[in-house]
Amino acid sequence: MGDPLADRLEGRPVVGSEVVHHGMVWDVVRERVDLGGEAGEVTREFIHHPGAVAVVALDAQDRVVLVQQYRHPVRAFTWEIPAGLLDVDGEDPWVAASRELHEEADLVAEQWHVLADYFSSPGGMDEALRVYLARGLSHVPEHDRHDREGEELGMPVRWVDLDEAQEAVLTGRVHNPSAVVGILAAHAARARGWATLRAHDAPWPEHPTYRAP
Repeated sequence: MGDPLADRLEGRPVVGSEVVHHGMVWDVVRERVDLGGEAGEVTREFIHHPGAVAVVALDAQDRVVLVQQYRHPVRAFTWEIPAGLLDVDGEDPWVAASRELHEEADLVAEQWHVLADYFSSPGGMDEALRVYLARGLSHVPEHDRHDREGEELGMPVRWVDLDEAQEAVLTGRVHNPSAVVGILAAHAARARGWATLRAHDAPWPEHPTYRAP
């Protein structure tokens, strides 16, 4: 039997790099990369992204909490799991995930595990995203809840049975990538008795901030 199936983290030499657009949240970068051999140098433009975390919060009845937000680029109100950018310097990713769960769903969790990792669009951006499973849920007291604003103001929150959520993904009714990955991963992990879960602080070399030198 061969080696286990796994992506290989191995960058190619960057000959030149420049920021061609400074955005409000992320930048567009142009780089010349030496692929070696006959391929030689190529130029690639991509979005430089801080990375993000998302949370499948599952209650004792195996219901997952979903929030609905308007996403202007796709002109849609999408059902999503709580998620947010890794945009606080020095903040551990599981702490960021806990903060997002608190802010978007008014929940805290006693148990945290890594459920899945993925690159959201590796051909066009460097975003690495980690999805956590949060259990042992309780509601945040009214006086400690986050004051939502902007696109999060009045955001609908819905509890959905995990089987129903999986069906919504497989029948093409839910499209947010973190929700798709998280719901399918949670459904598969539950079928395996949660044996595939990783510790909340499991290594995350796919994100450059947490990659060993």
